Amino acid sequence: MSNFSEDNQQRRRGWKIGALIVAGLLVVGGGAVGAITAPSWANFGDEPAAAPSSSAPADKVQDDEPDAEESEAPDAEEFTFGVTPTDGAAAVNPATLPEIQAKKAAVKDVVLAPVGGGEPVAGTVSEDGSSWKADGPLAFATEYSFEFVLVDSAGTEHRQEQTFTTVQPENEANAWMYPAPGSTVGTGQAIEITFSEPVVNKDEVEKAITITSTSGQEGAFYWLNDTEVRYRAEEYWKPHSTITVDMQLFGVDFGNGMIGNFNDTYSFKTHNNRLAVVDNATKEMQVFIDGKLERTFPVTLGTEEWPSFYGLYTVMEQYEQTRFSAESIGLKPGDPAYYEATDVNWASRLSNGGAFVHEALPAAQSVLGVANVSHGCVGMSPEGAKYFYDTFGPGDMLEIRNTDTGPVQVWDGFGDWNVSWSDWTAQQA
Repeated sequence: MSNFSEDNQQRRRGWKIGALIVAGLLVVGGGAVGAITAPSWANFGDEPAAAPSSSAPADKVQDDEPDAEESEAPDAEEFTFGVTPTDGAAAVNPATLPEIQAKKAAVKDVVLAPVGGGEPVAGTVSEDGSSWKADGPLAFATEYSFEFVLVDSAGTEHRQEQTFTTVQPENEANAWMYPAPGSTVGTGQAIEITFSEPVVNKDEVEKAITITSTSGQEGAFYWLNDTEVRYRAEEYWKPHSTITVDMQLFGVDFGNGMIGNFNDTYSFKTHNNRLAVVDNATKEMQVFIDGKLERTFPVTLGTEEWPSFYGLYTVMEQYEQTRFSAESIGLKPGDPAYYEATDVNWASRLSNGGAFVHEALPAAQSVLGVANVSHGCVGMSPEGAKYFYDTFGPGDMLEIRNTDTGPVQVWDGFGDWNVSWSDWTAQQA
């Protein structure tokens, strides 16, 4: 029997694992205090304004001999400065580190703080005083005020004020990982990362995710679609390994204006090797633990109309008891293969399409090891199904051999191991 269980819940993909638009550079100038021009790094024009004038107001009477203090006061050199984010900028990437750069002026008294209140953003002035840069990232959905003072070569202070706003929640992008952080799984478990938004810039996202293992195995990404990516090594993970997933997605541009909203590191472990081999030629399941044959059980597989797909399966989830319904696989009352909703015991899901290892119904017990009567599932005796349920779990492997249909597809559960390594690594992000 094959089915989507009525109480089937979506696999755990949780663990918030993770929106940013890099603002341009703004050159701000103003007042009658002198020339403020765009520096070359600001990508603006560089025609300087006139140097600040030291002449007295027109209505002031000038002495024939200039005042000593006036004659000794130097003219300020023209200076330039640039600021990022620009004044009034919206949807600024929170990973952008606000910055001020000045030429022929010193930067001081910088205050960068949320307009709505909160702690100012710390920053550092360069040794020569010509620049300031924030020490850490910003927050999402926040308007900031940016105030600072520029001191020209004559010692005159020029105060600047501006504001900008960071990316709003609707442009944040998040992600979830399976298996669950902290879990222990079988050696065949591929890593699946699901994104809340479609990923256009797949190369950038891949670069922001580093996956390492204590076994030293290196792997590769394989995209199922724009929101799901898998990662595995060429061979199963080594037993008793720790795999660490470091996601540095904060500020990563997914594309379409969507920006990653978190950084975090997760890990999971593998236990020993567990493999069940189901052979349609013998209609038997052989169970191998760490390469050693431990048990053999008779089974029944899918009929010609409802075949069991050959290939490698990864156990996905398990139920001590669950309910199968014919409607879940497209059957309607009156169809030849239709059956009433039925409770089954010791069910271990193998695919999204409804393939399970489970205790065969009483009517099928007599043909175990002899004939195929299921809807694609692996039917077993009560003892065999419970043994499989107790011994196997998520990430453990089952292989079906010698059927005419297949293999199980990569997207149908975790059919990842049916894709050759050359095809897996050849996929372009």
